[in-house]
Amino acid sequence: MDLQTFFYCDRLLKLELCNLEWRRLYFDLYMCYRIIFSQANVCMQDLFEFDNASQTRGHLYKLYKRHSYNSVRTSYFAVRVINLWNTLRADRVDFSSFAAFKRTVEQTDLSMLLLRY
Repeated sequence: MDLQTFFYCDRLLKLELCNLEWRRLYFDLYMCYRIIFSQANVCMQDLFEFDNASQTRGHLYKLYKRHSYNSVRTSYFAVRVINLWNTLRADRVDFSSFAAFKRTVEQTDLSMLLLRY
């Protein structure tokens, strides 16, 4: 089968893939999880810090978002993922293991987050 003749959305359907925007959203969350829970060879303190002021609402792993004066920095991973990460609902997402996190994130409707992301 020659996939070059199909449009992008048709190729995605045939290959049973989601589009790049969705894949980036999921993989950003996965990488953020791995960094926060020390499963990646990256020091969490170099990229993130926990938001101690918002511990009453949402999950326990909310991240603090520093103000960015540079518009280029807003597309940097450590800045772009914070809003997405902080909007995850504690009652829907399981942080106990990476496999559980991945499974519950994939079952969560992230379409509203995609518009703000």
